[in-house]
Amino acid sequence: MIKEQFPDEVLDIREFRGQVAVTVKKSRILELCRYLHDEPSLFFDFPADLFGIDYLGKKENRFAVAYNLYSVKHRHRILLKAEVSESSPTIDSVLPVWAGVNWHERECYDLFGITFTGHPDLRRILLPEGWEGHPLRKDYPLKGPGPDQEWQGFTDVLDRAERYKEFEWHG
Repeated sequence: MIKEQFPDEVLDIREFRGQVAVTVKKSRILELCRYLHDEPSLFFDFPADLFGIDYLGKKENRFAVAYNLYSVKHRHRILLKAEVSESSPTIDSVLPVWAGVNWHERECYDLFGITFTGHPDLRRILLPEGWEGHPLRKDYPLKGPGPDQEWQGFTDVLDRAERYKEFEWHG
């Protein structure tokens, strides 16, 4: 049904162990998600998960945003993946369709650097505002620059842990 409704948007459809995965272009993601939600025979009313994917060096479009959707009424699910380029890591927010994706979009923004256009409160959710970079990108450094150049918040936590060591419970 999706291919018939959005023939120019669907890039790939796969099925594995009963799970259908549809890869689409990002240009009409909001409209496509509204269709998946509103079409009575589909009725994907529960966004179980939304996450980013980094295909560094494996695909033309480096990133994808994946939507794991479930229909409570029909008891079926779909994995929808929208490709996002590295040069323009933006995609429309689907918050108008499912309010439950609010924090998921913020997490994806925080950890992958993918911007959700139209999101009303797009800011970091797990990392402090001053944090540089996006830790789930495959090119993010695995180690910091060294103990003398650690993020100040991290050194504060280490100092506090040392000061309060006497209160540790060893039961």
